[in-house]
Amino acid sequence: MKFLFDNNLPPSLARGIAELSTFDPAVEQVIPLKDKFAANTPDPEWLSVLAVEGGWIVVSIDRFKKSKAEREMLRRHGLTVFVLDPQWSKPYWIQAAQLVQWWPKIIEVAKLTSRTALRVPWRFTSKSTFEQIRA
Repeated sequence: MKFLFDNNLPPSLARGIAELSTFDPAVEQVIPLKDKFAANTPDPEWLSVLAVEGGWIVVSIDRFKKSKAEREMLRRHGLTVFVLDPQWSKPYWIQAAQLVQWWPKIIEVAKLTSRTALRVPWRFTSKSTFEQIRA
């Protein structure tokens, strides 16, 4: 699995999660968007490239509702997207700590699903679950 963190998340967060994921052979790569594309690349463009390459999972706070083209791209190419709930817009260290707590569950679900968009709630408990959302 290859994870790409959208521009609305700090690049250092993706790099930290990448380092923490090195022990998991299922996680091939975790990168921020700007390591693969120019920072100003329109969402439909980079989403299309990821879909063609295959194997990519997107992590974002963006709900991809800015344009019909984005929503259509997600539907047509069937990317897996983990959309962090708006409550995730917290100071960096709080956001990082929460993502570290959620990350094993994100990996576990990513191994079992494809072609879906899932909302990641802020609150984490042992019984926390993802909610499937319509892209």
